[in-house]
Parts: sequence; C-alpha cells; structure tokens
Amino acid sequence: MGAEQWIPQEADLLTCCASRRWARTVAAGRHGDPAALRAASARALAELDWEDVMEALAAHPRIGDRVAGSGREARWSRGEQSGMDTAAEDIRRALAEGNLAYEKRFGHVFLACATGCRAAELLAGLRARLGNDIGTERRIVRAELSKIVDLRLARLVKEEGH
Repeated sequence: MGAEQWIPQEADLLTCCASRRWARTVAAGRHGDPAALRAASARALAELDWEDVMEALAAHPRIGDRVAGSGREARWSRGEQSGMDTAAEDIRRALAEGNLAYEKRFGHVFLACATGCRAAELLAGLRARLGNDIGTERRIVRAELSKIVDLRLARLVKEEGH
C-alpha cells in the first residue's frame, strides 16, 4: 500500500503520543505523505488542552529510568534515553533527585527530548527549568512533547514502510 493510502491507526499513533484526543484527531485525517501526517500532528498537538498534555506526559518515564518491555514505545524510549547509558553515578543520582523536585514543583514528569543528549545536558536542563514559572514551563513542555512526537512519527512511518 502506498503512502497516499496509509491511514495510521489510533493504536499505532498512541505509541507516538499517549493523548487519546491527539491520536483520534490524527487518525481521523487523510495524510497524503509523511510531511502531511507530521503537519496534522503539529496542529493536533497545538490544540490539546492541558489535561490532554498531562495524559501524554503520564506515559513518559522519568529521565534516567530504564523502560522495560519489548513494545515499540518502550524500545523507542530506551533509544531516546541512550545518552544515560554511560552516565556517572553522581549524575544519575542528581537526575533522580531533580526529577522528584521537578514533579513536586510542577505536578508531572520532567519531559525533555532526550534524543542525542548526554546525561549531563539533561541534568543541566532540568536544573534550569526548575526555576521556571508554571506558564513558561508548560510552553516548554509542549515544545518538548512536539519534538518527541515528531521524531516518533518519523520512526512510525519508517517502520510501517511508508
């Protein structure tokens, strides 16, 4: 089946973003090519209310946590956080402490597009973002979620052969 006929299923889309509203919206469209699919995704993400974003965040592990499982989402998460594989113990410990402080301050997991980042970079970003006000942090979270979803959509398209 050519890319022009491919309509991603909600279940596949939920591996890219756990917001059911986002997945429903994107699955309902017809996307002639991967660029159109990614554009539809960006529009749908921009329209999510904060509760939908929180639903998506709930599916993301803490930075530094190793996700178990053999499913697509778990495999992608391990790859995205591969910069943690060689992290020194002091950085791992500081990230664990920082994650808890962040969750206490903002009420959700610290989300950062970890692809290509080293553990020390992620720790510096976490520490810097702890000083943000809620509005600023929510804008950053949405931007980071968009980056992650865009990367995962590209992987989905590639894995599905479209």
